[in-house]
Amino acid sequence: MRIIKHPGVVVAVFIWIGFVSAISFMESWLKFLAPGITIPLGLGVGRLVFGALNKVEWVLALFILISLLYARENIFSMSRATFLIPFFIVIIQTFWLLPALDARAQLRIEGAVVPHSYLHIYFAGSEVIKATCLFIFGISHFKPVKNYE
Repeated sequence: MRIIKHPGVVVAVFIWIGFVSAISFMESWLKFLAPGITIPLGLGVGRLVFGALNKVEWVLALFILISLLYARENIFSMSRATFLIPFFIVIIQTFWLLPALDARAQLRIEGAVVPHSYLHIYFAGSEVIKATCLFIFGISHFKPVKNYE
């Protein structure tokens, strides 16, 4: 049998993984396959959806952080790195990647030709790292019960 050390944290972690998986790994490219969706329209939808995802991620990340601090957990231990990495990724995405991608999308919506960039690759890679770390962090909260009868 296993117990969950911080059930609220675990729920928030797996909800976060669900949002990232659904939006970053499915919606982001599937919308362009829908009939009638143009590049500018798809980019406009993407800007809206990723902006909303970023806000949800902040709520979940802060909930997890506050919950761990309230439980007097040492968040700077090596075992918590799998939470701190996604937390710092959200900071980087909020203040650098998303604004840069948003500006490129706006230029493209306005009909400008934008130069090649690796920003989408950076963003996709950071999403994979974020989801993987969150999964490891989430399952690390399941502890075996000793001497259970």
